[in-house]
Amino acid sequence: MRRLGIIAPLLAALLTPSAAIAQAPAASGVTVYRCTDSKGQLVALRDSPCRSGERQEVVRMQRPQDPPPRTASTAAAPAPPAADPLPREVRVVTVQAPRPMYECTAPDGTTYTSDSDEGNQRWVPLWTLGYPVGLGPRPPPRPPLPPVRPASAPTTSPLPAHGPGHGPRPPLPGVVVPGGTWVRDPCIRLSQDEVCARLSDRRYEILRVYHAAMPSQRAELDREQRQIDAHLADHCPGY
Repeated sequence: MRRLGIIAPLLAALLTPSAAIAQAPAASGVTVYRCTDSKGQLVALRDSPCRSGERQEVVRMQRPQDPPPRTASTAAAPAPPAADPLPREVRVVTVQAPRPMYECTAPDGTTYTSDSDEGNQRWVPLWTLGYPVGLGPRPPPRPPLPPVRPASAPTTSPLPAHGPGHGPRPPLPGVVVPGGTWVRDPCIRLSQDEVCARLSDRRYEILRVYHAAMPSQRAELDREQRQIDAHLADHCPGY
């Protein structure tokens, strides 16, 4: 029974045909003796010959063997082809400088905004700019008055209606009307924050008066609002 316990794990190998197993060489296998009685009942499985009176069946089993060692390839594996670098995307970003705006002052003190530093033109006389006023030529001295005739003396010719010594007066010296010139309203440049704030206020004013405006005025307001919206979108983020 001790021997039966040793070779018990080999019971499964008995299902293999003995002829096929017997072909394995004895040096590389294990020999198992299957012992049965006269009725064919299994008595024992042992690694030694059966006893007398028992039928014996020899089974040779191949020992399990390790697989042969794998030989490492001495040749270096070819390196995979280098992948083509992805083309770099070049983007050109053009930043447009903010368009300047100016605040101009009219003669009455009111202010208005302009895209140019040259305010509205107006015609003014030169004297308003501090130029001296010219004087006209002096007239020649008046001739002496004729002597007074007696009342009884006949007159040879009628006196003029305005009387003696009261002829047309020459032009008196006076102010010569000076010339004039074109001048422009003074303007100062606004900072970018002031420009954005004023354009935002103007857009709100356009929306407020739009519904009360005439159709012709609405077209002008639409054009102005488009310009304001474009300027705010380009140069005034957050407005």
